[in-house]
Amino acid sequence: MSTRTARTAWNGSLMEGGGQVELSSSRAGTFDVSFPRRTAEEAAGVTSPEELIAAAHSSCFAMQLSALVAEAGGTTHALEVIADVDLGPDPAGGLRITGVALTVRGEVEGLDDAAFERVAQAAKETCPVSKALAAVPITLEAGLL
Repeated sequence: MSTRTARTAWNGSLMEGGGQVELSSSRAGTFDVSFPRRTAEEAAGVTSPEELIAAAHSSCFAMQLSALVAEAGGTTHALEVIADVDLGPDPAGGLRITGVALTVRGEVEGLDDAAFERVAQAAKETCPVSKALAAVPITLEAGLL
């Protein structure tokens, strides 16, 4: 199978320093990272590990759901998937990812709402990123457009 690589270059301390994360395998871009921006409500043009996890999870889930819709006899016309990844305090100290909320709206032919919700739940359980995040509570809200 495949291996994908990202690289981060960091300079300075946690609070005053900053860095850039490069999507090395795809060469799709280089993005600024900063701890103060990571924990702030407003990202102000700076990404974070949590946003990158959200991107990975939403895209993985969309791919898995599309495959499972087809297996269930449906046809996917469009999916919109939002992944919200929450960062919070860890009772053991420091920070941790406290949960992921997936929301999907689909334009799908051949499945009713109940079938779509069942297939979406299966996609949540079987997408590789969900499996990697198994230690984190993951919720799902699914519905047809």
